[in-house]
Amino acid sequence: MQFSSLVARLPYPSQAVQRALAVAAIVTQGGIGVTGSVVRVTGSGLGCPTWPQCFSGSMVPVEHPEYDLLNQWIEFGNRLFTIVVVAVAALSVLAAWRILIDHPGRRRLMKLALAMPAGVVAQAVIGGITVLVDLLWWTVAIHFLASTVLVWLAVLLLHAFQEGDEPPRWRVTPSGRILLGTLVGIMFALLIAGTTVTGAGPHGGDPETPRLQAPIDALAQVHGALLVLFLLVLAMLGLQWLRTGATARLWRRYAVVWAVALAQGGLGSLQYALGVPEGLVSLHVLGSMLVIVATAALWCAARDRGPTTSQQPAAATRSLGDDSPVTR
Repeated sequence: MQFSSLVARLPYPSQAVQRALAVAAIVTQGGIGVTGSVVRVTGSGLGCPTWPQCFSGSMVPVEHPEYDLLNQWIEFGNRLFTIVVVAVAALSVLAAWRILIDHPGRRRLMKLALAMPAGVVAQAVIGGITVLVDLLWWTVAIHFLASTVLVWLAVLLLHAFQEGDEPPRWRVTPSGRILLGTLVGIMFALLIAGTTVTGAGPHGGDPETPRLQAPIDALAQVHGALLVLFLLVLAMLGLQWLRTGATARLWRRYAVVWAVALAQGGLGSLQYALGVPEGLVSLHVLGSMLVIVATAALWCAARDRGPTTSQQPAAATRSLGDDSPVTR
């Protein structure tokens, strides 16, 4: 209760601040996935062989005959970036909490904001386990997939700052909802399949890490087939909207999904043809994060939760004659 009183004394976050924090949450949650891929492709996953310390008795890299100093700093830098992720998550919670004090109906916003630090804690635990079990491929996969879920939730957080809390009303037909839900399901299946290709591939985070014992060509074909399926469902969705109609906002976001998905598919094919070079691997991870952001934005644009009531403090909202209730 006392801390809540302190939060109430904070300046009310402006619309620009709300948006900036949510965008920062998307960037940091996706960024930690990209920096993690840099750790993996440089073989730095065990640069710091213990967790949470880098070495027993030292939080920072130290000269060691068995561990390359550059690898240590790459892994340590990835851990340091977590501090930025934590800071953004904490600020997002404070902003949502300050809004909730003036607008008690904004509980969904608060839940999405709380998902950010909760996800960071979960990721820290998963990352620690991953190091302690010497980078077993499936723990690395879980570590990455957790980031994809957090990126999705961060996009929802961005929209929650900008929309109301009414029950969602769909801007698409029931069959369009099915296609859109199918598209999201295929996207996550595509991400999971990608982690199996990574698990069987050459970049395990450490030269001694055991790899997934499965034919990488077959796994890559499954991954590619899921991308084709994703694009087919996306095309079906567009054809339906041509028949039933869709808002300009939906069409813009639909076009962005096509752009990032095609670019990601081309990049994946190129890296496979070139023997999975390190730089393209990290770019492919970045591309996967962009696909998630674009698809989540399309999902949000298809649902209407009414206008937001929390762009201004409750007192200011009342003085402007806002007819919408401050609380629900």
